[in-house]
Amino acid sequence: MTATPATPAAPVDTPAGTPADAQAKPVRRKRGEGQWALGYSEPLNKNEQSKKDDNPLNVRARIENIYSKRGFDSIDPADLRGRFRWMGLYTQRAPGFDGGKTAMLEEEELDDRFFMMRVRTDGQILGAEQLRALGETSTTYARNTADITDRNNIQYHWVRVEDVPAIWERLEGVGLITIEACGDSPRPFLGSPVAGIARDEIIDGSSALAEIKRRAINNPEYSNLPRKFKTALTGHPSHDVAPEVNDVSFVGTVHPELGPGFDMWVGGGLSTNPMLAQKLGVWIPLDEVPDAWEGVASIFRDYGYRRLRSKARLKFLVADWGLAKFREVLETEYLHRVLVDNPSPATPVAQGDHIGIHEQKDGKFFVGAAPVVGRIDGTTLTRLGDLVARYGALGARLTAYQKLVVLGVDAGDTEAFADDLETIGLTARPSNWRRNTMACTGIEFCKLAIVDTKERSRKLVTELEKRFPDLDTAITVNVNGCPNACARTQVADIGLKGQLVMDEDGNQVEGFQVHLGGALGLQANFGRKLRAHKITSAGLDDYITHVVNGYLADRVEGESFATWAARADEVHLRGEAD
Repeated sequence: MTATPATPAAPVDTPAGTPADAQAKPVRRKRGEGQWALGYSEPLNKNEQSKKDDNPLNVRARIENIYSKRGFDSIDPADLRGRFRWMGLYTQRAPGFDGGKTAMLEEEELDDRFFMMRVRTDGQILGAEQLRALGETSTTYARNTADITDRNNIQYHWVRVEDVPAIWERLEGVGLITIEACGDSPRPFLGSPVAGIARDEIIDGSSALAEIKRRAINNPEYSNLPRKFKTALTGHPSHDVAPEVNDVSFVGTVHPELGPGFDMWVGGGLSTNPMLAQKLGVWIPLDEVPDAWEGVASIFRDYGYRRLRSKARLKFLVADWGLAKFREVLETEYLHRVLVDNPSPATPVAQGDHIGIHEQKDGKFFVGAAPVVGRIDGTTLTRLGDLVARYGALGARLTAYQKLVVLGVDAGDTEAFADDLETIGLTARPSNWRRNTMACTGIEFCKLAIVDTKERSRKLVTELEKRFPDLDTAITVNVNGCPNACARTQVADIGLKGQLVMDEDGNQVEGFQVHLGGALGLQANFGRKLRAHKITSAGLDDYITHVVNGYLADRVEGESFATWAARADEVHLRGEAD
């Protein structure tokens, strides 16, 4: 089923009944927000013009037949800084430009001659063959880089356009793709890493997620959306896919008469205007989830704002319309049926990351393992594939927290398998800090970033492990290199947004704005910001040490960091007292 688009009404320059002589005068047309369904089909910015000029999906043929043969200098700029994204490719940041240049230079001035490439997994299981293919691609074509992102991607760097066809051939040979991993398109889907195997799962949504992917990806119907469109789906009661901050999420629920199905949440997103998704309070059966997804994606395509890129996410439309109108349009114009009402499911205190060793419903075990802030490499992926094969495990899934979960380990092998993970740089027994710290790509490769994130976070984790080796409660730290919140800065206990700050000597240095007490789950909210409070990157270890010591000294029994941060005196939050 393809959702029925709304019939665009042609823009009208003059109202009905206007005298003929008056009609001869030019009348200024209200520009609106570029919503197709209201008749505004002319592009209102260069991004919309580029997509109208040529469907971005067509760029693959040019990469294969022209650019990979003639090299970087042959690439049309409209493809390089636009349509390449639909193939999962961004130019990475050229070396030698500090954070002060990020907003001052044009994009082409920051372009390197190498690419970041995202490989989407969309909740699928990566068996030994897929893991080895990912690892070998990294070591052969990407200088051994391979980060796990918080959207279930593997992210390479140092990719040359000449090598892209060979990379595609290797990855697609094992069922992996890069198509629409970036761009104004259905971005990589977040799926529960324990779908189909967890003992406490409400419903397995794997088939619905696979069907959404079959219908949506590489489909011109959905390749020209106003902006990125993020999807999450889980049938696990721990809500392990961050559903509150996606454009559309399907969350496992139970109807008292109809049984297990999915609620739908819409309009979540972070960046500079963070909003939590709104819950429809419905029951959608498993086989109708793809129809519902298409309906929401089609509303976004047809009614989404296309004039200003800063307002082009679905969350702005949902906020303006309200949930009642959104549901009415979905039901009447796209689904052509009424959704079943059902209270939204209970919210977990905290969302699950599945780290550690856990029994599956079939008697085997899954093992959740943590790299440091998602940073691994091709060698690690290849060796993980070897471990999966040696132990006869089913394979691995990636998580929404820059981690991975290995499925189908025999009961008698779990400890040995966990020990072997340690030998390749992964651990199923991480400290609080390794388990609960995330970081975006940062200035090392990203043209939007202002500060270093990955290496700074690695050093932070190492130091906090020394200072708080036996922390008795989870504290999350999310580190972002710019305001775009790819690492979900606003919903961490300690969220760090990169910016340039002044140190004690008046020098401009790398630093962070601090968000404290953000959370998903039962206490879902955006972190508290303190007026005029910023810290230098060099002072980060000591600052977090002071804040954590303040929490440990001031908390009441059972009080979470988020609850404490909401009530704590600023002297603690500013790190001015222990």
